[in-house]
Amino acid sequence: MSTVSNPVLPGCYPDPSICRVGDDYYLVASTFEYLPGLPVMHSRDLVSWEQIGHVVDRPGQLDYTGIASSGGLYAPTIRYHDGQFWVVCTLVDQRDGSRGGNFLMTATDPAGPWSDPIWLESFGIDPSIFFDDDGRIWVHGTRLALEPRWHDQTEVWVRELDRETMQWVGPETVIWHGAVEGVVWSEAPHIYKVDGTYYLIAAEGGTEFHHAESVARADSVTGPYVGNKGNPVLTHRHLGRKHPVVGAGHADLVEAADGSWWAVLLAMRTYGGYHYPMGRETFLVPVVWEDGWPVFAPGVGMVPSEVEVPFAGEPTPGVVQGGASGTVPPADLRWTAVRALPTEVATPAGEGWDLPLRAATLADVEVPAFLGLRLQHPDADLVAQVAVDLAEGEEVGVAVRQSEKDHVRLAVTPEGDTLRARVVHRQRGVETVLGEAVVTGAGTLTFGVRARGVDLELLVGAGDATPVVVGTADATLLDSVATGGFLGLWLGVYGTSNGAPTHTVAHVAHVDYTPAT
Repeated sequence: MSTVSNPVLPGCYPDPSICRVGDDYYLVASTFEYLPGLPVMHSRDLVSWEQIGHVVDRPGQLDYTGIASSGGLYAPTIRYHDGQFWVVCTLVDQRDGSRGGNFLMTATDPAGPWSDPIWLESFGIDPSIFFDDDGRIWVHGTRLALEPRWHDQTEVWVRELDRETMQWVGPETVIWHGAVEGVVWSEAPHIYKVDGTYYLIAAEGGTEFHHAESVARADSVTGPYVGNKGNPVLTHRHLGRKHPVVGAGHADLVEAADGSWWAVLLAMRTYGGYHYPMGRETFLVPVVWEDGWPVFAPGVGMVPSEVEVPFAGEPTPGVVQGGASGTVPPADLRWTAVRALPTEVATPAGEGWDLPLRAATLADVEVPAFLGLRLQHPDADLVAQVAVDLAEGEEVGVAVRQSEKDHVRLAVTPEGDTLRARVVHRQRGVETVLGEAVVTGAGTLTFGVRARGVDLELLVGAGDATPVVVGTADATLLDSVATGGFLGLWLGVYGTSNGAPTHTVAHVAHVDYTPAT
C-alpha cells in the first residue's frame, strides 16, 4: 500500500480524463492556448505519474491563430478500444465561433504520434466517447440548451458514431440537463457501463465555487436517465470559501485491475483568501459502489488531502507531480509556448534556448517569444540566465502570465549606455509600473521570479552581481478569480521588439525552477 498526496498533478492540469489498459493508466488534461497541447500522463499505480508526450505536438495539427487566452483546447476525454487510443476534445475560438468545434484524434501508442484531427459535425464542449459491449461507439457532449428554460441551461446529448466513416449514425438524443432545477453548465459528461447498467456522470454549477458532480443511470445508452436522489454526489460548495480546496468536479472514473474504482477530478487549492493562483489541478479520490450507485470518497464525502492506494508500490513522484528542482532542459515536456510550439519560437541550445525576439508582445493575441512553465507550488523560484545585445526599443525579461490582458513582467530595455529594468503590471489591459531600477554591471543578465504565497518578487542582476528586487506584485490580482478565464499562472522568459523588425536573439543559458518548500 502507498499513500499519495492530493493534488496528484499540481499546477494547471484541469479537466482530467483517465483510462486503463492492463496495468497502465493514461491521463490527459486541458491546455487552452498553450502548446504542446493535451499532455499525456502515465502511471502504473495511480500514485506515481510521469509525462510521456502530448496529443498535439507538431505544427499544423491545429490552427491557433488569433485564439485568445482561455480559448483553445477544452476538456479532452481519453479512451482505449480494440488496440487504439482515442481522444475527443474541443477547440474553442472565442472571437466569433466561426472556427473550432469538436474533434477526435487516435494513436496506437499514447506517447504518440497522434493523428490529425477528425472533425465531428457537432457543437458544444466537453465531448466524451463510450464503446459499448456490442462494438457500437457513442459520442456525447454538452451544449447550451436549444430551448432553454433558464439562463446558461445546458443539455447533454449522445449520438452513435460509425467507426469506418467517422460519420453519425441515427438520431441525436438529449439525455440530461443537470440534477438540480435551474442549474447552470451541466457539463463534462462521461458514460460507463457497469454490471449491465449505463451510468452518466456530469459536473454542474460552473467550474468555480459551486462546482459539483452528479450521477444518473439508465437501462439504455440513450436513456431515459434517472438521477441519484443524493445528487450532487461530490461537491465542496457546502464547505464555504475558506476551505483549502474548492471547486471539486469534472470527474472521470476508472476501474483498477483489482476491481477497485477511482476518480480523477479537478479542484483548486486556495491561498491569500479566496484565490487560486495555481489554477485548477488534478486530484484523486476513491470510489465504491453501494446500492447500484458510485460513492465518491466514502466515509469522508470530500476530496481528501491524502489517498491510500492498496495496490501501489513505493511512490516515485516525477516532475509533473511537483518533484521538479533545478534546471529545466529543452527536452523537458513541461515547456510550453503561446499559440505555437516551443521549438517554433526558440531553438534548443545546450541546457537552454536561443530565443529570437519577436515583434509581438505579451499583450498581443499573436505568437510572442515566450517560453513558460506552470506554477506548481505556492512557494517557488524561477531563475533564468540570459545573454543579449538589445537594440533601442527592444526588451527581454521574465513574466508571470495569466493572459494578454493580465500579466506581470520584468522588462530590461537599453537606455543610452545603460540598461533599465521595470516591473510592469498589465491589469485588464492597463499597464502600471510597480518598480524600476538601473541595471549596473556587465555581462549575462540573471532574472528571477520569487513566489512566496501570493507575494511575487521580480529580480535582476548583471554579471556577478547578486540579483536585486526591482518590484513586487500580488498574485491575487492575477489569478482567474480576479481576471476571469480558466488558467493558473505561468512563469517564463520572453523577449520582444515591440512591433519593430528585429534580428536580435536572446541566448537563454538555462532556466531553473525550484520549489521553496
